Amino acid sequence: MKEVQLNRIKVDENRNEQVIVLKETNGKTLLPVVIGMSEVTAIKFKLSGIEPPRPLTHDLLNNLITTLGAKLKKVIIDKLEDRTFFAKLVIENKEGNEIFIDARPSDSIALALRAEIPIFVDELILEKAGIQP
Repeated sequence: MKEVQLNRIKVDENRNEQVIVLKETNGKTLLPVVIGMSEVTAIKFKLSGIEPPRPLTHDLLNNLITTLGAKLKKVIIDKLEDRTFFAKLVIENKEGNEIFIDARPSDSIALALRAEIPIFVDELILEKAGIQP
C-alpha cells in the first residue's frame, strides 16, 4: 500500500465529470478518480473551511463513528474493476478491533478529510491506473 493525498479537483465540462487527483505522498504518481457532484461539493466545503448550517452526510457519518466510541483509522483504495475503484473504511471499534467496511472512494476520501486520516492505494492500482507526470 502507498499513501496518497488529495492533489487537486478537476471538472471536465466536456464529459460532465468531476475528477479528484490523488498524488503519491512520497512519489510522483497521480491517480485520477471520477466522482459525483455531491462528493465534490463535500470535499470542496471541507477544503475551503465552509461550515454548513447542518451536518452534511460525511460529517454525520464521522460524528456517528466517534460518538459510538469507534475511530476511523484509514481509507484503503484496494480494487479496480472495469474502470471502477473500490475502497474500504478501516474503523477501530471500542474493543480495539479493526473493522473493514466497503465504501465508494469518493465517500471515503470525503470522510478521510474530515477525520484527518491517511488514504492508501494498493500498489498494483497505482501501477495500472496511475499517471506519471
